[in-house]
Amino acid sequence: MSHKIAVVGDKDSVLAFKMIGFDVFFASEAGEARQIVDKLAKEDYGIIFLTEQLGVQIPETLERYDELVTPAVILIPNRMGTNNFGEERFAGNVERAVGIKIM
Repeated sequence: MSHKIAVVGDKDSVLAFKMIGFDVFFASEAGEARQIVDKLAKEDYGIIFLTEQLGVQIPETLERYDELVTPAVILIPNRMGTNNFGEERFAGNVERAVGIKIM
């Protein structure tokens, strides 16, 4: 079974992902991002990349998908750079999974 990959974020940050075949969805505020992520999760998306700047605004949505195998919601920096929220979140998920802090 294959799954699709989506990228959600502001247009300037995510448009380039379309060139490598990812489905791209534009969102500039928390409400839009939450609706798009929830919609994609109900469809056949295995990975949803979301800009960190939007991820910070919808922590409850991210936590809901942390408990599921798919979709994996992965935070990425936007065109302005990182705020380290994605890295911290990833490290926390790894620590929960293996029981020790390895990062």
